[in-house]
Amino acid sequence: MADARFYRFGPFRFDAAGRILFRDGKAVPLPPKAAETLLVLVEHPGRVVEKSELLKTVWEGAFIEEGSLTRSISVLRKALGAGGPQYIATISKRGYRFVAPVESGGEEEPHSAIRKVMIAVLPFQNLNNDKSQEYFSDGLTEEMITQLGRLNPERLGVIARTSAMQYKSTGKTIEQIGRELRVAYVLEGSARREKRRVRITAQLIQVSDQTHLWADTYERDLKDILRLQSEVSQAIAEQIQVQLLPFEQKRLKTARQVNPTAFEAYLKGRYLWNRRSHDDLKMSLRCFHRAIKTDPGYAAAYAGLADTYLSLLDGGYLLPLAATAKAREAAFKALSIDKELAEPHVSLGHACLHDFNWSEAETEFRRGIDLNPSYSVAHFYYSNYLVIQRRFGEAMAEAQRARMLDPALTAPVANLAAILFLAGDYRGSIEQSQRVLAMDPNNARAYEDLGRAYEQLRDHTTAITAFRKAVAVSKRFPGYLASLSHGYARAGQKAKARALLAELKRKAQKEYVSPFALALVYTGLDDFDQAFLWLEKAFVERSNAVPFVHVNPRLAALRSDSRFKALLERIGVS
Repeated sequence: MADARFYRFGPFRFDAAGRILFRDGKAVPLPPKAAETLLVLVEHPGRVVEKSELLKTVWEGAFIEEGSLTRSISVLRKALGAGGPQYIATISKRGYRFVAPVESGGEEEPHSAIRKVMIAVLPFQNLNNDKSQEYFSDGLTEEMITQLGRLNPERLGVIARTSAMQYKSTGKTIEQIGRELRVAYVLEGSARREKRRVRITAQLIQVSDQTHLWADTYERDLKDILRLQSEVSQAIAEQIQVQLLPFEQKRLKTARQVNPTAFEAYLKGRYLWNRRSHDDLKMSLRCFHRAIKTDPGYAAAYAGLADTYLSLLDGGYLLPLAATAKAREAAFKALSIDKELAEPHVSLGHACLHDFNWSEAETEFRRGIDLNPSYSVAHFYYSNYLVIQRRFGEAMAEAQRARMLDPALTAPVANLAAILFLAGDYRGSIEQSQRVLAMDPNNARAYEDLGRAYEQLRDHTTAITAFRKAVAVSKRFPGYLASLSHGYARAGQKAKARALLAELKRKAQKEYVSPFALALVYTGLDDFDQAFLWLEKAFVERSNAVPFVHVNPRLAALRSDSRFKALLERIGVS
């Protein structure tokens, strides 16, 4: 029964692969650990699952108090509604038993004969032995991931770049990689460049028995690299028996030549964009502009440009209105060249989110997901849109999909923590933030998320400790300074809060500080006139936290004020 993809009981269906619970076709919000607990229980219906087994399996051997398991069971029973206790029985001093009848199956719906196949593209090996050429082999890896993700989204899923890149120069076996990423196939490859020529070797391996299903070597002029990638994609589709969609068949057959200089600039741009630091993002902009100048018809370069402007917005490095305007322009240009690219649709949705254009945002996000369901970024940002609409169950489902597609990346896990926080599940948010910190002990956002959740639980000492860590790790980034200042204010330490407020105002004279940061501090200080003054500035500027003000519990003190209600009407949320 453990090999099933779906489990059905009563009006519920549980997607084991995505860890998503549905009731009558609608997603039910579940924190990740509660979902993992449910999976263990439905895999063994009728059997007593010992507490020690659940703790070992769900928390992966970490030292966790039994109270965490008790809370997960409580969350599950609440999610299952009136029938919760009828589904999960407590066996005194031992564990829990799933008592309802469970039907299992490998398909999403009983009448469906189609099952999605998952594949991972491992980092292409750089055979030039030149570190300065890493961007080229890494870029080819990302391009192959994108190509494969578009072949037939209903039949083929592809693990995202970040999770694939963790296996660069790994000593792990294909069987280990396949098990960790939960994929059926792995594509390995290598690349060697000699002036304007490129030689690529690729092989497809079936994880279950490490069988080498296919291998080939290609040598082309660099201008034909897109055609080469198309040939590899078609060969893989044939091997795993995935039928290409009509428009994708056309795309692969008519792959254009690309200017080699533009292609290299594009790969460098994507390489830098994936690193996400301020300096890297500024350099990636230059690379994409260089690619476009060299080849004005290069749609992917415009898509990269849009992504970079929005990353600068998210990082607090660029004024939101300027970022969204430039991102929209680049995304529209990309789609005027190739309307079937998923990335610019998602960028448009992201820009619309910050422009409060809710209907267009959803249309663009859904279009991007339809074109490439393996594009984890699409699910990530769509989940944020769903939070704004208070559709928390759907938001959790989308966030879980992003995590499943990119399991090694911390951002999807941090996103889960943020969604749980905004949905009011503070302990669930803490659990996810701790998971982020286990992956990256210097993740400033995770410390802030921890602080926000503990603040709502009125554990101000722990909250302030977490906020101070975020400030230190980020080297006093304004957003984290504002959180610490608000934390001090809520703990009654208003002199410390005002000292940090003064520091923020000094910073604002030399660098960008979001008006929302100052609004947050004044809210903590109970100076509501100043809070609304800065919220108005944040609204005019379209600060990236403004779309979430109605679900942000840190602004709860403002909600009864008529000015807050008027602000929500202007944003178009309730």
